[in-house]
Amino acid sequence: MTSDTDRYRDNYTDEINAAFLYRVAAELEEDETIAGVYVRLAETEERHAALWAEQLERAGAGVPSKEPDLRSRTLAWLARRMGPGVLAQVMASTEMSGRTVYDDQPETEGTSLRADERSHAVVLDALRKDTSGVKGGVLARLEGRHRAVGGNALRAAVLGANDGLVSNTSLVMGVAGAAFSATAVLLSGLAGLLAGAVSMALGEWLSVQSSRELHLAQIESERQEIMMMPEAEAEELALIYQAKGMPQDQAERAAKEVMKDPDAFLDTKVREELGIDPEDLGGSAWEAAIASFFLFAAGAVIPVIPFFFLTGTSAVLWSLGLAAIGLFLLGAATALVTGTDVAKTGLRSLSLGLLAAGVTYGIGSLLGTTVGG
Repeated sequence: MTSDTDRYRDNYTDEINAAFLYRVAAELEEDETIAGVYVRLAETEERHAALWAEQLERAGAGVPSKEPDLRSRTLAWLARRMGPGVLAQVMASTEMSGRTVYDDQPETEGTSLRADERSHAVVLDALRKDTSGVKGGVLARLEGRHRAVGGNALRAAVLGANDGLVSNTSLVMGVAGAAFSATAVLLSGLAGLLAGAVSMALGEWLSVQSSRELHLAQIESERQEIMMMPEAEAEELALIYQAKGMPQDQAERAAKEVMKDPDAFLDTKVREELGIDPEDLGGSAWEAAIASFFLFAAGAVIPVIPFFFLTGTSAVLWSLGLAAIGLFLLGAATALVTGTDVAKTGLRSLSLGLLAAGVTYGIGSLLGTTVGG
């Protein structure tokens, strides 16, 4: 079990290394606004290091050297030859993975360390969007994520229908391969449709509802942080504005202006820092569940249709033919969303779906022969 002294020492070393890398990034960054962000991040990490140094001194332990470790020096060497974007990428990953590292450490209670770590993760996530710092179209790309919802919804619709089509085609072919009657295949296909659609709907409901609850908890946490440390939160918002390309003085004025209205301050922090729309919270769980049910069912019903009217080999062939058309069209629709080659993606979807159907048909045939024999 790690002792408190070892934990203090590890925290101190991590903060020293982070401050060093931020100083290097500031030194290399050509954009003065972005360099200023790195400097302020470094200063925050140095304050954190001082806190852990004080804890070590109270425990009667020696404070380690302020020299960065080999990994940090190596990263600095690479950055001096490849640009500060290297550090932005590495530090973004480090800050994201360590954003909750102080949440269960009692020494940070009542300090800004926990909020600072979350803030750094947000700022570095913006900085890493451009490998040369935050310049040009980074702000547009950040804000553009919200405008891509339509494409995401279409992709989700296509994938939902594709899941239903592939899974139920495989089920229908497996039962047909076992030489069961058309009625048995039809009942199995309808059962698979309902079971899959209900399962997908339930999973989607749980996913969206859990996401909403998480967002609400994050909003409440942000509200508490604003109440306890309004100045620190305003400074954090100013840093986020700077990371998006706003000059420091303008960013600070904007943050102070927003701070005057508590509701607007919370709304802005939630949108800018957490990327959450308080008015949406990921949408309705019921709407998502219903949509998921019908999308899965729309795909799953395709291979079942022929068995309402036909029997034997003709029903199987028609089922396979309709499924093949559906697989290609859904693959092509996916390509339209993702920007890939329509024919290539459609044929890939077709080949993989038919492969799955062929495997289950073969297994069904084998089992039917074994049972029948």
